[in-house]
Amino acid sequence: MVNAVIVGAGQAGLSMSRELNARGVDHVVLERGEVANSWRRQRWDSLRLITPNWMNGLPGHPYAGPEQNGYMSARELVDAFDRFVAAEDLPIETGVDVLAVRPGGGGYLVETSHGMIASDAVVLATGPAVTAKRPLFAASLPRDLVQLSALDYKRACDLPRGRVLVVGASASGVQIAQEIQRSGRDVILAVGHHTRGPRHYRGADIDAWLHLLGLLDVTIDEVDDVARVRRAPSMQLQGHDRVEALDLNALQDIGVEIVGRLAGVCDGRAQFAGSLANMCASADLKMNRLLAAIDAWVETHDLTALVAPAYALPATRVPAAPRLSLDFAAEGVRTVLWATGVRPDHSFVDLPVFDRKGEIRHDGGVVAPGLFVMGLPFLRRRKSHLIDGAGPDARDLADILRGELDRRQAA
Repeated sequence: MVNAVIVGAGQAGLSMSRELNARGVDHVVLERGEVANSWRRQRWDSLRLITPNWMNGLPGHPYAGPEQNGYMSARELVDAFDRFVAAEDLPIETGVDVLAVRPGGGGYLVETSHGMIASDAVVLATGPAVTAKRPLFAASLPRDLVQLSALDYKRACDLPRGRVLVVGASASGVQIAQEIQRSGRDVILAVGHHTRGPRHYRGADIDAWLHLLGLLDVTIDEVDDVARVRRAPSMQLQGHDRVEALDLNALQDIGVEIVGRLAGVCDGRAQFAGSLANMCASADLKMNRLLAAIDAWVETHDLTALVAPAYALPATRVPAAPRLSLDFAAEGVRTVLWATGVRPDHSFVDLPVFDRKGEIRHDGGVVAPGLFVMGLPFLRRRKSHLIDGAGPDARDLADILRGELDRRQAA
């Protein structure tokens, strides 16, 4: 019997373990693979984090390297996680599959590949990126096409020769589309809802501006529609300190063809929505609102003379008549890469805590008495899913968990 079981040893699970240690809560962290398993196994080779290094520290262990404004690789992040575990002496058991979480014994019974654990509380910290989202019509694609997701992709040279259809234009989609195009394969990018933003603006990283404006610390109590905000796509960024942005204009400059959202597949042909212009105009509008907010903040704080001048980014170029369909065979498309998002996997939770879409219901990470979830987008703050967003959420939820244990013991 333990006070708490944490499922998952990524940034969320590690942060929560440190906070429970600090509160004297007897617990164990169960990880099906290795510490930071998704960062080790489900990232492409060239990936660098899109948050600058100063944002990638874990609680009590801020980034201490020489490149505060650089962008670390996934391997460098894994090394940092390993150092954190060694320094904090966390009770982690790796190679343990959690098969089910059920009510029992006044708390929860956690069934694992190594046996049953009784616990007062359970923290689901498996993260948001366990499985890739694919539309149902993916099954209708021609069988000779290679299909893979952004979680499967490792390097462009692994793909068959021929054209590639990349579906999705958020951060992963545009980065992978750029890499594949530069490998010598022609890329067609199907564009749906996306968030455009410059890597740098007025001499500073866009994440520094988001931090200064307090936007990353906005809580769920401060937004009108938290469900809508949680669905917002990631900004089109990549981890480098070059000035140029990675956006649809930059991709078109190197030969990527952009089309509308992939709406369906029929008889070997892809069908694209005619909404490309509207999608791009909406993304441009939201980006310009953000840049205007930065300009207003600079002026309010009388910093105009200390930062670079304001400037406008060119509007997204949209083809006059973007294609509405694509014959895979005739056009020589050999690969479809789904960059259509990811989802958590809480299917092992045997409790009535899911909504009609199969997503776990929670109030700021509190699912039910003694049951918590961490690491999801905008869990408690806008930055909840980021590396440095795990610490504040862990502190809040560890306090709640400790309080529940104290009340139970008092009763």
